[in-house]
Amino acid sequence: MLRAIALGAAILLAGTSTSFAHLNPAQHGSFAAGLSHPLFGADHILAMLAVGIWAFQIGGRALVGVPAAFVGFMALGFVLALSGVALPFVEPAILASVVALGLLVASAIRMPAGACAAVVGLFALFHGHAHGGEIGAATALTYGTGFVAATALLHVAGLGAGLGLRKLFAERATLALAVTRGLGGLTAAAGLGMLMA
Repeated sequence: MLRAIALGAAILLAGTSTSFAHLNPAQHGSFAAGLSHPLFGADHILAMLAVGIWAFQIGGRALVGVPAAFVGFMALGFVLALSGVALPFVEPAILASVVALGLLVASAIRMPAGACAAVVGLFALFHGHAHGGEIGAATALTYGTGFVAATALLHVAGLGAGLGLRKLFAERATLALAVTRGLGGLTAAAGLGMLMA
């Protein structure tokens, strides 16, 4: 069991180690700046990985529907920010999404795919709004395409983590579930830490 927890922690840390500073659109182009943006902070990385893991836990239509809802509502939040529509408490809502999504993974909550999509969609609005608020000198369409691509890749990484753990523990399905739930708990704890910082 200790090995499984260590493996889960390693997967979580591997996902967050990719964060780096925002790229300057004037030097690297708007697409690269957008692509790097979700990878800038652990809050975005953890939330997006959690969406993928939760979608994996639910299975069925949620495998595509839940990540697609996140991406779609995130794009809507981006458009709202560019249009000057304010959302209250953007940063606290993003941190709350890390905690909430971590708890959903930790408890392996199973709901209809539509309800799951609505939950992640609500959080995604705030993530997208934050991306729009930090666009700087980037061109909206190429910047938006970049962060949508990065987000989709993070969701796929979360799905892949779930699938990899299931294959790794093929003979012990309950252990695979325990590790994914442990990842959710670590995510929620990290979110709480960020909220209190």
